Amino acid sequence: MKNVKKTIMLLLIAVIWGYAFVAQSEGGVLAGAYTFNGLRMLLGVIFLIPVTLIKDRIAAGNGAVKPSKENTRKLWKAGILCGVALFIATTVQQIGLNMGTESGKAGFLTAIYILIVPIFSIFLHKKPGFNIWIGVVLALIGLYMLCISGGFSLRLSDILIIICAFCFSVQILLVDHYSPHVDGIKLAMIEFLVTGVISLIPIVIFEIAPVGFGAWISGLLRKELIAPFLFAGVFSCGVAYTLQIEAQRDYNATIASLIMSLEAVFASTFGAIFLQQYMTRRELIGAGIMFAAIIIAQLPIGVKKEV
Repeated sequence: MKNVKKTIMLLLIAVIWGYAFVAQSEGGVLAGAYTFNGLRMLLGVIFLIPVTLIKDRIAAGNGAVKPSKENTRKLWKAGILCGVALFIATTVQQIGLNMGTESGKAGFLTAIYILIVPIFSIFLHKKPGFNIWIGVVLALIGLYMLCISGGFSLRLSDILIIICAFCFSVQILLVDHYSPHVDGIKLAMIEFLVTGVISLIPIVIFEIAPVGFGAWISGLLRKELIAPFLFAGVFSCGVAYTLQIEAQRDYNATIASLIMSLEAVFASTFGAIFLQQYMTRRELIGAGIMFAAIIIAQLPIGVKKEV
């Protein structure tokens, strides 16, 4: 039952991130890659501050012990490492989208992390069951059918999205390692804070300096940016990444990455609903293969073993 709850949480994350492609495509072009990425992370921090305060007050009322200095150091170490990985992943992804990689292709290339995560896991002395590898292969086939039509070629923007997939793999494995040992909401808040603060440097250099602070602020006040910023900051960051940390606690990282890769399926679905970009028969078959991959990966056929 516990795993069912976590699986539902991961599916919700995929839904949110699927729609986030729409918000990122719109907001990133209007505000600039670094500005949009950095400010949405800081908005996620603002969203989580009252959540953290309420949680701490409830815990104190229940007689919870104050975290030790060692636990606090571990929390900040985890937050900084996850934040750096998230900064590189989300920034490179946003730049790739701004440079012209189509959203469908970006969804496929980003979701390559479903193959990278189990490969990286081997070096962390974890051996995924063979059913997970079957699921990975099927998921890649499904993602290709879902997201790629015609010839497959790579541009610089596509290569950036692939780099982003490697960074997301590192972030997923870091969350997998630290989430059982630290407070999930505080980890998410520090992760967003680190990402947002690091983003301030390229924001000033590349997006404020060329136009001036006044023009930069005026650009942010456009009403077209309100909805993308709110969704990307509150839901994609504040809600989804926090749910990721909680859901991955004691949950197989490879299976988690497979479920979250369904964001590509939902991205195509939302594209049809909001942008009238309807799914073809090929895309529908690809989506079906994706769902089959998730089911196969969670069957108790293979067992994760220490090597």
